[in-house]
Amino acid sequence: MSDHETATPLQLTLEDGRRALGVHVLEKGHKLREKYGKFIDHETVLKILNDPEFVRYPTRLVFDSSKLETGMFAAVEKTGADPDEGYVIFVHEYFKGHDGDLPAVVFYHLVTVNYGDFATFNEAEEFGSAALGMDKEYYYQYLCRLADQML
Repeated sequence: MSDHETATPLQLTLEDGRRALGVHVLEKGHKLREKYGKFIDHETVLKILNDPEFVRYPTRLVFDSSKLETGMFAAVEKTGADPDEGYVIFVHEYFKGHDGDLPAVVFYHLVTVNYGDFATFNEAEEFGSAALGMDKEYYYQYLCRLADQML
């Protein structure tokens, strides 16, 4: 390119950002599975919540369904105005002691902790399914069955 030519600025769209986030969460999910293995229990979930490679902000897990709307298995809440102040993932008490199901519930909400409102259910399902080594549709159906079991 000569001195007189200027490069055309790259014009990215919101959809480009969504696609990039989708690829990123899939990669993170696969890396989590590589690092922590196939069998993730409650103790391992707590280790993951303290691993900055997978969780950008301080995050605690609390079993408290009073913070949840009816039919919800979990929800994320900021502990302050700044994300650096941390988050709490409130999980329905039903899942206390259900170590095999807990990762699916928590992983669904990690994208909200990491990416805020930009992340949607799609990225949550992409990340959770990759982290657990499941087909995305199977993961979605699994979460639906878990939500139904609480009723």
